Amino acid sequence: MTVAAPGRLSARFGALAVAEARPARRDDGRMPGPHDPRDVAIREQTIRLGQLLKLAGLADSGSDARALVQDGAVTVNGEIDTRRGRQLRRGDIVAVGGESVRVA
Repeated sequence: MTVAAPGRLSARFGALAVAEARPARRDDGRMPGPHDPRDVAIREQTIRLGQLLKLAGLADSGSDARALVQDGAVTVNGEIDTRRGRQLRRGDIVAVGGESVRVA
């Protein structure tokens, strides 16, 4: 199981969503810290957890995403979730191995 580099996009999801770089400043004017989630924009209202992991570059493939989720290595809004098909909405925060992303 491998974890992809942050921000890597798959051509497969190019039509579904676009990953965005970390903003220069947070809403409160401060610079983002290492623990602030990176925003990952989606075009639809929802995205499945496994798809988001691949889109955000947290997993290289669907099988890697499945293994991460089944092993309990993924948290959604601070709670471990083992459902790869869980529907995520804007504002949800997903974390894997110290890196977190926010659905935007």
